[in-house]
Amino acid sequence: MKQFWTIVLVSILFAGCRHEQEGYVITGEVKGVPEGKVYLKYFRNKMFFNEDSADVENGRFTFTGKAEAPLLYGIATEGMRYPAQFFLENAKMSVVLDEAEGAIEVKGSPASEIFLENAARIEENGYNIDSLVAKYPDSPVAAFYLYRYFTYRLPLEELKATRNKLSPLLTSCPYVEDLDKIIKQLENVQVGKAAPEFSMPDTAGVAVSLSEFRGKFVLIDFWAAWCPPCRRENPNVVNVFNTYKDKGFTVLGISLDSDRKQWLKAIHDDHLTWTHLSDLNYWDSEIPALYGVRGIPANVLLNPEGIIIATNITGEALQNKLKEVMP
Repeated sequence: MKQFWTIVLVSILFAGCRHEQEGYVITGEVKGVPEGKVYLKYFRNKMFFNEDSADVENGRFTFTGKAEAPLLYGIATEGMRYPAQFFLENAKMSVVLDEAEGAIEVKGSPASEIFLENAARIEENGYNIDSLVAKYPDSPVAAFYLYRYFTYRLPLEELKATRNKLSPLLTSCPYVEDLDKIIKQLENVQVGKAAPEFSMPDTAGVAVSLSEFRGKFVLIDFWAAWCPPCRRENPNVVNVFNTYKDKGFTVLGISLDSDRKQWLKAIHDDHLTWTHLSDLNYWDSEIPALYGVRGIPANVLLNPEGIIIATNITGEALQNKLKEVMP
């Protein structure tokens, strides 16, 4: 009997991120595009990857398949740079895709309804993610939004408190699994902790280790050539580097680029004359993940003993912190 209830409990937990229906059927329309191709894309780690394609005939298309769980997907025509996003689940779904606007209308998917009604507001300052989680504690959409947008916007304790409001039924959801992993990573890079050691290739392909900079104040700067906010912050980092480089301070740039030429060009164009490292793996880069980085620009300031003394300080706050700690 004990074994029976164990099996039942495991089945219930796994069902939290699954769907009872056998598969999905998406019947779609593309506004203004009578013929062509349309692509169904799955989402992983801030990136979309092609999973299936369909012909557009007389402005219409169909996808069929089976989803292991209600998860974020995208649909895009060949003329769209970014896919229109929605939640795919095992249901009969109808979609209307607007190629010009990059927008999508979805019917027949409860998860997509929750997703789309919040999509326009989720990045606004003051958006209450705690309220969304409280309203939909067993929805993978709430778990997705918490994982995707708030691991770098909430203080760690607040992030943990909101995560704990998610239903145990979501334990097997990949977004909750990733969220829990990020929380563990963030616990290791709090102020007062020793910075995790790492090694990564520099611009010449030579491996450089963090420990080589022991004895200096080090700003580990996470950025990318393709990131406009990073490029806007670079002049401020250049300013503090030039001010303190002869006083025991340096910057160690960690790039999330995937294009080597663009990375090197940005270093040159922005006059970033410190050490730069990258494995050119974009969001799959290991070191940003090690430090729980989910949005850039991001940074970690270390003292000469390699202890974290500040995180994610930019602009005037970075200048003031260095004035405070530098001899």
